[in-house]
Amino acid sequence: MSNISPFTGKLAAYYTLGCKLNFAETSTIGQQLKAVGVRTAHSGERADICVINTCSVTEVADHKCRQAIHRLARQHPGAFIVVTGCYAQLKPDQVSGIEGVDLVLGANEKGDILRYLEERLSIPGEERASLSHDWHTVRTKEITRFMPSCSRGERTRFFLKVQDGCDYYCTYCTIPFARGRSRNGSIKSIVEQAKKAVTEGGKEIVITGVNIGDFGRTTNEQFIDLLRELDKVEGIERYRISSIEPNLLTDEIIAFCAQSRAFMPHFHIPLQSGSDEVLRLMHRKYDTALFRKKVELVLSLMPDAFIGVDVIVGTRGETTEAFEESVRFIESLQIAQLHVFSYSERPGTAALRIPNPVSPEEKHERSTRLIAISEEKTRLFYERFIGESRPVLLERGRKPGLLSGHTDNYIRVECTAGDRLRDNTIHHLRLGEWNEKHDSLIGSSII
Repeated sequence: MSNISPFTGKLAAYYTLGCKLNFAETSTIGQQLKAVGVRTAHSGERADICVINTCSVTEVADHKCRQAIHRLARQHPGAFIVVTGCYAQLKPDQVSGIEGVDLVLGANEKGDILRYLEERLSIPGEERASLSHDWHTVRTKEITRFMPSCSRGERTRFFLKVQDGCDYYCTYCTIPFARGRSRNGSIKSIVEQAKKAVTEGGKEIVITGVNIGDFGRTTNEQFIDLLRELDKVEGIERYRISSIEPNLLTDEIIAFCAQSRAFMPHFHIPLQSGSDEVLRLMHRKYDTALFRKKVELVLSLMPDAFIGVDVIVGTRGETTEAFEESVRFIESLQIAQLHVFSYSERPGTAALRIPNPVSPEEKHERSTRLIAISEEKTRLFYERFIGESRPVLLERGRKPGLLSGHTDNYIRVECTAGDRLRDNTIHHLRLGEWNEKHDSLIGSSII
């Protein structure tokens, strides 16, 4: 029997769809494969292993996942293709039926990808294709495992997973079925991961999870206590909270972030609808009055804060009157950006029992209106700070000689690289006018 590792000399390609949590987990998988000698394939190289981490938040997401699988199978003929993530968990039969897919891993199993690969890589492709469906799919229905992840990937910022799963069961959402019940690592283990990021040169950490404000279900701890301990980690200069439910964004958390050493004036708060009736149909755990209160408290303590907001348009029961009510509410908020999603019917969700579906044409029109509102709010927010100096964490730019980055309050900045201005450094830059693409402000060094 050969002692040669089945990973020896192998190249891997990775593709991720969906949320920041998926990107963090893919990066962790990449680190695991790298540790056993698998190198990431460069552009133009043919990979031996393809790992596709999927999303299933909408039907469009499912379609993009299928397209990605087909594309990687064409680009890397003969590669061993592994599909994991939410689409794999929710629809394993559909995924395993796609030509070229060798292994479908559920949410519990993705952390053991090395074991499953090692068992299977030695089997020739023609033999793999003839094996039973059970061999190709490894998935447990009850999701209980917490897979730690603190990964940078190819970016300067680290993404630290602190929580997974959700207990909320909003009527439109399949995440509890794809990710399982709320669970988390311990504060101690998460702080250790942050300290490890420091040793790898990390300066900024984005705190990620499915419902991070619900942190502590597993360990009987609280999210605010996690924030306090992370703030003490020397070497990490910036933290960002990726997304937190308004009912879990406590006044105590907002006050702590306002006076903390390293938490940035930047919040992402899902609203989903500015109509209380639609929020009730969605089974959301707050109303517009609470949401407004949270936004106003953030801005009273951090007047320069960037606030991003998620909105879903065209849910069942969103009448024309409810949508117009939502528009008026959103326009009245002093926020910086909207992330607009069109409602997608998901099998097994309670929303399918709600009458009055919205036509695709109406969803598109409503989405277009909200995107225009978002663009105007972002423009006004950015232009408030033209001429000011803000600290920017610089990252590699899109063109040689250019760097890009974000200010403390999440304004995207572009500048020319130099001896002082280099990747993974923080500098105060004076914010100038828009760049050519109108997606960043031009920053200049302050001598």
